[in-house]
Amino acid sequence: MSTKTGKPITKTSQPISPAEQAMTQAGQIANYYAAQNAFQDYIKRRAVNTIDAQRSDLALFSAYLSAAGIPNVPGAEQLQREPSAWKNLTWGLVSAFVGWQLEQGHAISSVNRRLSTVKTYSKLAAQAGVIASHELALIKTVSGYGKTEAKRINAKRPIKRVGAKKALPVRITLQQAGQLQAQPATPQGRRDALLMCLLLEHGLRVGEVAALKVENFDLETGLFTFERPKVDGEQTHRLTPNTLNAYAAWVEAGDCPSEGPLLRESLKNSTLTHAGVSDRAIEARVKLLGERVGLTGLSPHDCRHYWATHWARKVDVLRLQEAGGWSSLAMPRRYVERAKIANEGMG
Repeated sequence: MSTKTGKPITKTSQPISPAEQAMTQAGQIANYYAAQNAFQDYIKRRAVNTIDAQRSDLALFSAYLSAAGIPNVPGAEQLQREPSAWKNLTWGLVSAFVGWQLEQGHAISSVNRRLSTVKTYSKLAAQAGVIASHELALIKTVSGYGKTEAKRINAKRPIKRVGAKKALPVRITLQQAGQLQAQPATPQGRRDALLMCLLLEHGLRVGEVAALKVENFDLETGLFTFERPKVDGEQTHRLTPNTLNAYAAWVEAGDCPSEGPLLRESLKNSTLTHAGVSDRAIEARVKLLGERVGLTGLSPHDCRHYWATHWARKVDVLRLQEAGGWSSLAMPRRYVERAKIANEGMG
């Protein structure tokens, strides 16, 4: 275009004000620091159990990269905390990771979970500017397997279980559950009785038991409150008669600490030591107590399985979900026996 005089019209950009320049610069600085802290911020917002599980997933991802011939492969700790560890990641590597796990015999549910973990940290790496946006878009297209697909895949491959997780839980009878709770009237025995009651009669996870504090319990009301890290919330249970008796005995005998961690460690000679018991120590103790009543390889999770299976026959699945601290119905639904006649009692 031109004016009537024939001179062309030239567009001139509006000058940027000092305030706009300052705002732009501040925004760029904020983006830089947000990108650098993306991993740390994510970790701060997640439960410890979630971060631990993801670290295990990333350890296998690191092993896969090594098996694929990638040089100088970062370890799980680097992958979880250092954006630079994700440099040069491609969607092809992520897709091949899924296939590699299937070849190694990993369960479909584990394959899907690890893929989700890799996608999560890929997104964080993209926010940190390490992975290009177009590459992230391709990584997001890598999909796991649905229930029907999983059945087809499992039908075509040999049965092979990888890892230390048991294929089936140790089955506990009602009589054995009673034996596990009936421990000797000694300091160590009172502690073990309380431990087994919390596992068998309340279905607590091992980490939830280890985190219990004296302050969580109220003998007068018969209630105790505790954290459910997996659902990021707090829950209150009414002590069952057996648990109430075990807790009262633990307190009245003077074995219970005055404050802080509820349970205490013990030595091989049965002497109680400092307050606070680790997850690993609880697992070892439960295994030993199980062997004494004829249960080989008993774990705290087996006790939770016993609790869930028992109550699945007595309450609806929503009530079970709430009491067990699950975030969805998928897990408690596994404990509900399928009716022989699907619409029994509905006609």
